[in-house]
Parts: sequence; C-alpha cells; structure tokens
Amino acid sequence: MLDYRKKLSIIESFPELEKKEVSLGRVNFQYTGSAAEKKNVVYHLHPNGNGYVYAKGLEDYEPDKKGMVNIRDFSEEELRAIIRKSIHMLSPEGVYESHTAGGVDHEIWINDRRQTLEIVFEHDLWNVYAGDLLDGTFRTYKEAKEYLIEEGFHPGHS
Repeated sequence: MLDYRKKLSIIESFPELEKKEVSLGRVNFQYTGSAAEKKNVVYHLHPNGNGYVYAKGLEDYEPDKKGMVNIRDFSEEELRAIIRKSIHMLSPEGVYESHTAGGVDHEIWINDRRQTLEIVFEHDLWNVYAGDLLDGTFRTYKEAKEYLIEEGFHPGHS
C-alpha cells in the first residue's frame, strides 16, 4: 500500500487537478476543466492513506452509490490509471463520448429488406429517423439500439 505522501505526490503530478484542503487533514483534488457537474476527482484523501477517486461510469471499477472507488490499496500504476480515466471522463471529450456511442453521434441501421433507419444524437437524446420522419426518441444510445434490434435492424455504415 502506498503511504499518504506517495499518493499525494502521484496526485499532485496531474497538473489538471487543483488541491482543496478539507476537514480532519483530508484533501480533495478538483478538475477545474470538468465539463460535468462533478469536479472532485480525488475525494477525502486522508493522512492514513485512505481516499476515493470518482469513477462512476468507468469500466473495470465498482463505485459506491456516490460514484467513488476506495484507493486505500491501490498501487502507483492503478492510482495513475484511475485518475487519468476519471479526468478524461469529466473532460469535454469524455462527456461527449459518454453521451454518444463512444463519440459517434449518428449511425445508419439496415434490415433484411434493405430499409434503413438513421440514429442521431440531438439535444441530449437519441432520435431514430426513417428518412425525414421521426420514428422514435430515446434517452440513451442503449435504448435506441435495443429498439432497432427488436425491429430487425442491424448497424450498416455511417
């Protein structure tokens, strides 16, 4: 386990993060360039080595209900990786990627009868169009994709 000073040194090596002292000797590190409401990347790093990193929505992590992952037993490599991923997720590019299908904001889907539908990310929603006609609106890409699959469509080319 890394001690407090080593964790602090690793976290401070990220120039995007700004240190904020909180109670009981703990510190937070905020990503001021965050495009999301969330700003804290590192939360309540304690002199005993305990602390949390925001990881809601990141693959390979199981965050608590606040989206935090405990970093008490993380290695240097693990700590650097989760912080890098957290910063990216909160960056304008990361926010866009999470709202779209990995950065793709439209796709053409086709069925066996060669009919096509277009799925488009517009105004924070996924719309499905048959030509100029709106066929459906969905909150997430996953919901739109499930609908298209149920209707017998599969991804074509964009």
